[in-house]
Amino acid sequence: MFPFRVTFVLLLSYLLGSITTGDIVAYFKKVDLRGQGSGSVGATNVLRAMGGFYAAVVLAGDALKGIIAVYLGRKLIGAIGGFDFAIFSGIMAIIGHNWPIYTRFRGGKGIATSLGVIIGLTAKSLLLIIVVWVITFVASGFVSLASVLAAIAYPIAVYLNYSSDYYKLGFAVATAILAVYRHKSNLQRLFQGKENRILYNQKKGAEKE
Repeated sequence: MFPFRVTFVLLLSYLLGSITTGDIVAYFKKVDLRGQGSGSVGATNVLRAMGGFYAAVVLAGDALKGIIAVYLGRKLIGAIGGFDFAIFSGIMAIIGHNWPIYTRFRGGKGIATSLGVIIGLTAKSLLLIIVVWVITFVASGFVSLASVLAAIAYPIAVYLNYSSDYYKLGFAVATAILAVYRHKSNLQRLFQGKENRILYNQKKGAEKE
């Protein structure tokens, strides 16, 4: 029964993560989200295509997936030999968002879903992450750069607040690496001076990712 429950929670977390809120909002708004701007289903592209309210809905919806996945792992499995199984269920939700089965594995960059997992797993690390994100965003105007630097700051924040939990630190490092990897096209455009800003000198029409 226990292996079945583990498999069930992992699969459920992945399927939950695969529900891309951006696609749902775009469907009801009758907006071709993937054909506009960067083509991403994340909150940033929703902001460009549909405005701040719908971007907030997408951000909240994608983050909620991560929170629920952590809850499922903790409630249905719990700790195994000192290891919090919610780490695995959280990872599966992030993987589901990045490579969702419902949309032929074409997902987002996983930042909002990772945020939800972080809230559920390592809430004490949020302060440093948010400070880094806000300062970078206000200084540069780039959501992508703010997200990458916040992701890099995450393992540092976990080390400072959960220094004795090597499992969570390992999760934080893996999450940071995945976030940077998913932003590789953004980083390339940043180096080329072609990345779009949300603040300041905003360019019309992001390049297709």
